[in-house]
Amino acid sequence: DEEATACLKKMVSPFILRRLKQEVLKDLPEKLETIDYAALSKKQVVLYRKTVEEMEEKILNSEGIERRGVVLATIIKLKQICNHPDQYLGQETFSGDDSGKFALLKSICETIYEKRERVLVFTQFHEITEYLAQFLKEIFHADGYVLHGGTPVSRRSKIVEAFQGDAYVPFIVLSVKAGGTGLNLTKANHVIHFDRWWNPAVENQATDRAFRIG
Repeated sequence: DEEATACLKKMVSPFILRRLKQEVLKDLPEKLETIDYAALSKKQVVLYRKTVEEMEEKILNSEGIERRGVVLATIIKLKQICNHPDQYLGQETFSGDDSGKFALLKSICETIYEKRERVLVFTQFHEITEYLAQFLKEIFHADGYVLHGGTPVSRRSKIVEAFQGDAYVPFIVLSVKAGGTGLNLTKANHVIHFDRWWNPAVENQATDRAFRIG
């Protein structure tokens, strides 16, 4: 009945309220963002310099799309080297002493462990997620979770439920794309971007899994 619907809408419309985004932001705790710089290990420095030299040699003998492809591929390699030499070399040791980032991650997470708080660690590289989880397990003396694009939906739901529960789950390692949508992980006190994504908006979306509007 269109006439009755219009009448009802007129009666209730003065009582339908909505909260503006600016008002919601006032109710949220302050979000503090910091950038920490990690020094390269000696092994990382050697690999980094060698990779740059190889790129310089290749771009002298290429042009156009091929040259841009060489530069883009090199950036990916350098990001892998900066994460950990073993990621670039395809090895499976992942010693904390071989990576400046791993050493810095340990320093940050030891403080989080002392406070018994929780952390989300984002990376763009699927292949390093399990090694990060093993490294964090040694720091927190407890298991956490890994969540990436290959994680089944049923498993994904269980991970979120466990992390949001009362039992202490110290960390989740996530691929930034898988963690950027559809997750509510507000039990986390900290978010660490282990390596940087190309688009800052994607990083912000991932960060807001813990600092959520709405």
